[in-house]
Amino acid sequence: MKTKIYSLLLALSVIPVFSQVGINTSTPAATLDINGTLKVRDTPMVTALPGYEVMAVNQGTFQVAKIDPQVIIDAATAASGTNTTVYSAKKSTGITLLSLGLFPAGFKAVNFLAAERSVGDAALFSDTDNTYTIPSNGVYAVGFTFRYGSGLQAAILTNTPGIGILRNRAGVGTIIDGRVFSGLTIPLVLSLTISESSISSLYPFQTGDKISFGLTGSSVLDVGLLGASIGSFYIYKVSN
Repeated sequence: MKTKIYSLLLALSVIPVFSQVGINTSTPAATLDINGTLKVRDTPMVTALPGYEVMAVNQGTFQVAKIDPQVIIDAATAASGTNTTVYSAKKSTGITLLSLGLFPAGFKAVNFLAAERSVGDAALFSDTDNTYTIPSNGVYAVGFTFRYGSGLQAAILTNTPGIGILRNRAGVGTIIDGRVFSGLTIPLVLSLTISESSISSLYPFQTGDKISFGLTGSSVLDVGLLGASIGSFYIYKVSN
């Protein structure tokens, strides 16, 4: 009798059994479905990735799957090379100067448009007020260059005209940086304004700050020369 029982058990042990086992769940959805935490008390340490695969959890289905470590490396490399704050634009025609009530006296913004961007997401720039909107808190690299007219004008420098970067934070406009056009005097001949200048530096900004690029001391500038002017700017986040 014992021999028959042992024979039966042995026979059952070699028959494939297909079923799903659930722990803390009555409706398992995989061969082993654990509804709870998992503790592993001893895992060996490896010193190199080749020959190994990484286990990952699908956040939607909670299933565990194998992933080649190179897939993770490639994804991290791609993510680190994408800076969604990068934006630059250049304007060489149709330049006008805009004046708003929040601007400090003498500052007028250049009417850059999203369509004039050379790099960046158009959603970062507003044609309504011609500003770049800061997408997240951090330190940003900003550059602004403007050549007024031919870049050399026969004029005496008054009111120190130049270029400026303006920050609008919660409706308060502040010029955060500026450069005046320099002068050159030729004795007994004339005084010239070198009407080309640039700014390039780092600035801390807050989410929602609006950045404008324009001219300062603009009351002394000849609007007729704007047709021959060229302006460009760039901006991107470099640190939190």
